[in-house]
Amino acid sequence: MDHGGPAPPEPVTYLCGDCGADNTLKPGDVIQCRECGYRILYKKRTRRIVQFEAR
Repeated sequence: MDHGGPAPPEPVTYLCGDCGADNTLKPGDVIQCRECGYRILYKKRTRRIVQFEAR
């Protein structure tokens, strides 16, 4: 039964800029690698097809 409300936020996987470990973060989590503590994480590219229309 769908109430039409916002979907629950999905955790997103990020790649550590230092050690390369995968980090799964939810909204509100601290942006920090769980393996080495590095604070620069890169978002993985989405598998969803993104299409832009140039005008």
